[in-house]
Formats: sequence, C-alpha cells, structure tokens
Amino acid sequence: MTDGPLTLMAVHAHPDDEATGTGGILARYAAEGIRTVLVTCTDGGCGDGPGGVKPGDPEHDPAAVAMMRRQELQESCEVLKISDLEMLDYADSGMIGWPSNDAPRSFWRTPVEEGAARLAELMRHYRPDVVVTYDENGFYGHPDHIQAHRITMAALEMTGLTPKVYWTTMPRSMMRRFGETMREFGEDMPEPDPAEAVAMAEIGLPDDEITTWVDTTAFSGQKFDALAAHASQGENIFFLKMGKERFGELMGTETFVRVQDPTGTAAPENDLFAGLR
Repeated sequence: MTDGPLTLMAVHAHPDDEATGTGGILARYAAEGIRTVLVTCTDGGCGDGPGGVKPGDPEHDPAAVAMMRRQELQESCEVLKISDLEMLDYADSGMIGWPSNDAPRSFWRTPVEEGAARLAELMRHYRPDVVVTYDENGFYGHPDHIQAHRITMAALEMTGLTPKVYWTTMPRSMMRRFGETMREFGEDMPEPDPAEAVAMAEIGLPDDEITTWVDTTAFSGQKFDALAAHASQGENIFFLKMGKERFGELMGTETFVRVQDPTGTAAPENDLFAGLR
C-alpha cells in the first residue's frame, strides 16, 4: 500500500497514441478511482492536416496541425476521464528518415538527458505507482516512440523512484488476428520486402512472454470514442472502420511486459496495480 492516491502515468509520443495502446487501462483505472496522468511528448505536427493533407505537401502546416491535434487530445482525455494531461511539446519527428527528424526541437534530436530531466520533474510531482511506456524499439520502430522509451527509463533512474514499470506490447496471436481482420475489412496489404517482413515478424512477443493481460472489455466503447476524437487522423486509424462491437471483441484486452516490480507479484498478472492495493 502507498500513501496518497494510487497513480498511473502513461508516457506517449503523439496525440492519439494514448487511445491506441492504453485507452482501455486509462479508462478502467480512472473508473476505479486511480489518478491517471498522461504525458504526451510531441505536438503531433507530422500528422495529417485538414482534408487529409500529408506532411511534405506544400499546404501542410505543422503548427496548424499541432494546434488541431492538441484540441483532439484534450477531447480524448475527457472521454477517457484522464486526471492530468502534461505536454512536453517537442516537435513531431515524423517517420524514420523524414527530414523532420532533424528539424529544430524535434523530439528525436533532443538529448535524452534534457527530455528525461523534464519528465523526471513530472514524476517527482505525481509520484506514480505505475509507469507505462514503449519498449526499446518503440513497439514498431517509430523514432518518437523510441525516444519516449529512452527518456522514461532515464527519468526513472534520475529520480530513484521505484514504481512498477511496464512496456506496451502485443501477443503474436493477436497480431495474427489483426492481420486477418484487416484483410476482412478490405485493407490493402502489399507484400513487404524481406527486410520489412523480418521487422514485422519481430513486433510484439510470443504469448507466453506477456506478463500482464488486463481486461478492458467494459471500457472498449470509451477507447473507440477516444480514438474517434482524433478525427483528423481517421484515415490512419484502421480500428475505426470496424465499428464499436467488433472493435470491443478485438481490443478488449491490453497487454504489457513488466520490467520493474518492487512488489514481487507473481506473473502472469491481470492488473497493473497487483500488489499495490
């Protein structure tokens, strides 16, 4: 047991990441009276602009996109009942190899120590009992996801705090189900080149390596609505195409690998706060 309110801190890269990977746990734990803190590291300026204008198009305005996405993020937080939103407001770095990787104040080029120091300040303020972020590869290799992982782990070291720490992941069995569902909904899935195929095969973990399976079925409607709040990025959010019922069937469990646990709780577990209450 800990003094004060139990607190979950999720550290994400962009607006909409909070809903995709952790919308279920954020909604569930908020409903259970746990303080939920979302840290969003970038402004999302490399997302689609109004009318689906893509980054690199002369009409794409990163500053305007960032402002729009901030509003959408606030709407998502309201849907998920998130207690506290903190934005580090680094410039969105875009996908690996994009010129935006090297833009001024891009998250990717920010020294880890700088980002970690800012996050450590927030950790000292909120004193999270559970911290959630990405694995070393940012789940699928996005530069900003990788950087979010790096500053989170460095901030924990800076503070000396010892919360339970989790990395988002997905069991390989669920990855196969996603592929089947995408084909069912007519998504074009071109054959990847050999290098991409190897990288895709390494996303997620074998089912028996997942330490934590959290049932969020009762909150899948909120998770769907939180994703829908990011309307400007709807073209890129495949899950919205399947409707709430099917979404709930497919997305009713969120999975994690536990990498730090001062409680000694046995794994597998079904609650991020096992051993804390």
